[in-house]
Amino acid sequence: MSNVFMRMILFFDLPSTTKKDIKEYTQFVRMLKKNGFFRMQERVFTKLALNPSIVNSTMLELKKNLPPEGAVSVLTLTEAQFMSIENLIGEMKTDVVMSCDKVVRL
Repeated sequence: MSNVFMRMILFFDLPSTTKKDIKEYTQFVRMLKKNGFFRMQERVFTKLALNPSIVNSTMLELKKNLPPEGAVSVLTLTEAQFMSIENLIGEMKTDVVMSCDKVVRL
């Protein structure tokens, strides 16, 4: 096996209308975190894999723990491809005053 760092990006859309749905959603997210995934966005997680065999074993684990409903997609990239992501962040809107000073009350 070559030492080509890979990045797995997992996207999912699971139902969350019933208590059973929410329980399955929570269990799935816990399993992702247990298996080394980190949250990028609300329903987008990423994992660094040191080689293709780790990608394959992770895919088997995901298939074994797949929720009964919903959609899960996995995109695997080289680390170099992943590093080319451009994060575009809009203006943050909040009522909180961001300051290094002491708490400011309005």
